[in-house]
Amino acid sequence: MSNFRTWSLAKLNKRFHLKRLLKMPELSEWEKYNCEISDIDVYFLKKMQAHLLENVFTWNEQELSSGFIGPILAWVNFTTEYTNQFEERAFGAVVDGEELSGEPDAMIAWGRDEPEKPFFCFKEFKKEIDSSGDPMGQCLSAMLAAQEINEYRHHIYGIYVIGQNWHFMVLKGKEYAISTPYSATNDEIFAIYRQLLGLKEKIATMVQQELSLINI
Repeated sequence: MSNFRTWSLAKLNKRFHLKRLLKMPELSEWEKYNCEISDIDVYFLKKMQAHLLENVFTWNEQELSSGFIGPILAWVNFTTEYTNQFEERAFGAVVDGEELSGEPDAMIAWGRDEPEKPFFCFKEFKKEIDSSGDPMGQCLSAMLAAQEINEYRHHIYGIYVIGQNWHFMVLKGKEYAISTPYSATNDEIFAIYRQLLGLKEKIATMVQQELSLINI
């Protein structure tokens, strides 16, 4: 058994024969998601951004989570009849004979009271300076386990954050892609927010696919 936190991107690539793509249609589609942002959303995001700008270089990981990332995720609100957002809940799976497990900082999963099938892993809120470990690898290892639990029916989404910078990830089989960083300290915060709304829509689509299987 190995914890998500022990994995680096290089170790994952070697152990599971993964391939990083510089371009992936699923990631490009996610990044291009567009929708209108209301005035109240803009007000909220600017308030959160000002709070981040004041603290980003001194916050530790927990403070970054509770002071900025958590409120933004709560504002998007991933709670539905069938899904919920969970934090530091244990899950795992055997991938190619290797048991991967751990407690992602956050995930969106099928299940209201406890996570059953993770669709999205939000892994490793790292502070701006002196970050430890490999957040890319830690996030991707959780995504590999989620993909196994979902029996490869869906590609899996993920995000890791280092201070002000957000990176979006997509895993599909043995291939994955990682976006260039989006800074929450400038106007890219609105792109970050749109992609979270796009993620909410994609998860709703996956839920409908799961429901169609149940109803067969």
